[in-house]
Amino acid sequence: MDAATPNAEPAIDRVLLADPPQALREAYVVLRQLRGAAAIDTAQTAAIVNLLETIVVYKLPALRRDEIQQMLELTDVDLKQTRFYQEVFTEGRQEGEASLVLRQLQLRCGELAPTVRKQITHLSLSQLEALGEALLEFRGPADLEQWLAAPQPLDH
Repeated sequence: MDAATPNAEPAIDRVLLADPPQALREAYVVLRQLRGAAAIDTAQTAAIVNLLETIVVYKLPALRRDEIQQMLELTDVDLKQTRFYQEVFTEGRQEGEASLVLRQLQLRCGELAPTVRKQITHLSLSQLEALGEALLEFRGPADLEQWLAAPQPLDH
């Protein structure tokens, strides 16, 4: 930490070591300190918010995201910058895309074997998007099998 966040390190220690309700109060204190610090690095702030959110999520798993957000007075921008939010958002988007592609394939190719369904659900988001576009030209299950057998581009 730099001079802009003189008390952030000890306060984060208190968040880590506190019981769940106290951890929430300690996290709130650290966030208030961050907001009051002049000329703080935004990447550093995002890292600290990410760490605090992760600690609170693990200590208070029964709370919903909006409850944590309200208690810590975090804005949507604060939360959307955290790694936790981005990973959950990506996972949700990927599951939704897989579900949509599977339904479309079911209509185009008929009943899919469980192994094929599993293979599709393990595709990356960009691969699912590519399959979603390709399936528009499929005439049957053979086209799907051919697409799945072809090497798929790696995500960037």
